[in-house]
Amino acid sequence: MKIPLRGLARLVLLFPAGLTPLAAQKTLPLASADGLKPTNAVASAVTFLGRPAIRATISPEAAKKLAARAPGAGEAGRLDHLLMVEGVEFSNGTIEVDLAGEPGAGAGAGARGFVGVAFRVQPDGGTYDCFYVRPTNGRAEDQERRNHTTQYISHPEHTWFRLREKTPSRYESWVDIGPAEWVHLKIDVQGDKARLFVNGAGQPALIVNDVKTGAAGRGGVALWFEGSTIAHYADLKITPR
Repeated sequence: MKIPLRGLARLVLLFPAGLTPLAAQKTLPLASADGLKPTNAVASAVTFLGRPAIRATISPEAAKKLAARAPGAGEAGRLDHLLMVEGVEFSNGTIEVDLAGEPGAGAGAGARGFVGVAFRVQPDGGTYDCFYVRPTNGRAEDQERRNHTTQYISHPEHTWFRLREKTPSRYESWVDIGPAEWVHLKIDVQGDKARLFVNGAGQPALIVNDVKTGAAGRGGVALWFEGSTIAHYADLKITPR
């Protein structure tokens, strides 16, 4: 089929060289680390709870940097731990993945097994939106901890601490999950609105009506975890629209 020159020019404008069309779905079984680019992380192929998966932990270099921080530094010197999915440009659509998180050996009392997905990730690796979960909070006996099981953040400005301080409870919620068990996350993004669905529920566990990257935000997708966590991931599917 011949495409008129006018049509070809339109296609070139829509999809410049090196840019993945937004309509392209990407599926990764995550049976190996192929197609992932670690940042402050180490990724390896393992079998976890009977399934092929990727295991992610903090890299030795990143661990040294964090150990060198001054006591009580808080957000100062914070590192982002990502496994970037290569060849993906995402603005709107859905991201689905199975994941599990648990505190690593020697983790502090505040460790929760933080694990999730970052989207609209910028080339600097430190600017993105993200949904994550705190698996050890899901079945805690303390109701306040339970209320902090899911979380939305938008780094670098809108960290969990700043969001909780300015708008308590707006970007967090409870869901029934536990550490070191498979949890299915589905993230649905449309413009400046995003919803997090957990374990196939028909209703979202968390709704964000003011995604900080805005209605026109776009960027990469990454598997996300916090440095004290041992994270596992399997069966990633990204469906832009």
